[in-house]
Amino acid sequence: MTIQMNMIQSLGLAVIMLLIGKQLRKKVNFFEKYCIPSPVIGGFIFAIVALILRQADILMFEFDDTLQTFFMTMFFTTIGFNASLKTLKKGGLQVLIFLVVATVLAMLQNVVAVGLSGVVGLEPLLALMTGSTPMTGGHGTAAAIAPTLEEAGVIGANTVALASATFGLVAGSMMGGPLANRLIIKHNLLDKKKAEIDNDIDDSILEEETRELDSDRIGMAFFQILIAMGIGTYVSNWILEITELNFPGYIGAMLVAAVMINVSEAGAYETPEKEIGVLGDAALNLFLAMALMTLKLWELAKLAGPLLILLVAQVIIIFLYVTFVTFPIMGKDYDAAVISAGHCGFSLGATANGIANMDSVCEKYVYSKMAFFVLPIVGALFIDFTNILNITMFINFFS
Repeated sequence: MTIQMNMIQSLGLAVIMLLIGKQLRKKVNFFEKYCIPSPVIGGFIFAIVALILRQADILMFEFDDTLQTFFMTMFFTTIGFNASLKTLKKGGLQVLIFLVVATVLAMLQNVVAVGLSGVVGLEPLLALMTGSTPMTGGHGTAAAIAPTLEEAGVIGANTVALASATFGLVAGSMMGGPLANRLIIKHNLLDKKKAEIDNDIDDSILEEETRELDSDRIGMAFFQILIAMGIGTYVSNWILEITELNFPGYIGAMLVAAVMINVSEAGAYETPEKEIGVLGDAALNLFLAMALMTLKLWELAKLAGPLLILLVAQVIIIFLYVTFVTFPIMGKDYDAAVISAGHCGFSLGATANGIANMDSVCEKYVYSKMAFFVLPIVGALFIDFTNILNITMFINFFS
């Protein structure tokens, strides 16, 4: 028996699982202590239940992911509204540094994959589909690159790449929060961050925090997001035509939002940034709940022992790299710890999971504006350029 859910029904179920995740996070100390995101908790629980029902030939689910894509685009659009020139002047160097750090890790992922291929008895190009293609690239890059290898005769490349991306999605969601939590406690970073925040507080910030709920501002925030999303589709199509590279569909909306916030800061109109941030948080939670809820965990069961060894090796190398390279190079402070949580998420599958990891850490401690500026720009835009070049280099070398 198969239950088919349309986009409204799929969204409704995702909200239920999100709320269950929020309640479990409050009641189960493990989830709160290690900063496991609420949508990951609820969504993953449903994915496990769906796996059991499917394997027992009792029930299967089919979902309409239209609204999942909508909320994903909406969330990244709100991130684009953070890219003001004023902020860029303060954090531009950090963006460049983190891009280099992330690119080196992506190359290392491929080195590990092909380096262990002989040990586990797989051909290098098939093993490569457990490297930066599904990990740093996620499902989007995996779906774009793997079919090309299939056509070239690498049997199973598509299945391996997509299953690896699913594995990474789960592993990255589970590892980022606990890793950052340990760094924050070990290096006593919270007290230092609070002292920094206290020094930066001014009357305008206090006024912003005590502002009453305003339906007009919320409406204007939503309208500006939708405008950026609408125009962004044309920008994304134009980028695809010009570059012929497979960028995520939300890139155009992010770029339009970045332009809009800078035009706003020039005095053309007002952008309700706080309200946009709130709507972005809601969109992120809904997108992730739907993404985790619809995970096809049975694809992981198809992975043979050699592939599992390769994937576990990826998790280990990312844990060590983020701990001993990302964290120190990004400043070894609270912002660096939050970025480290995010790096775990997007280097194992998706930028959105990296954002969720950071959001979970900040929900427990305090917000990191630098982290939420640096990681989305690198993870959603610049890393796609460097990773595609990286993957192409390895494919050409081993072809």
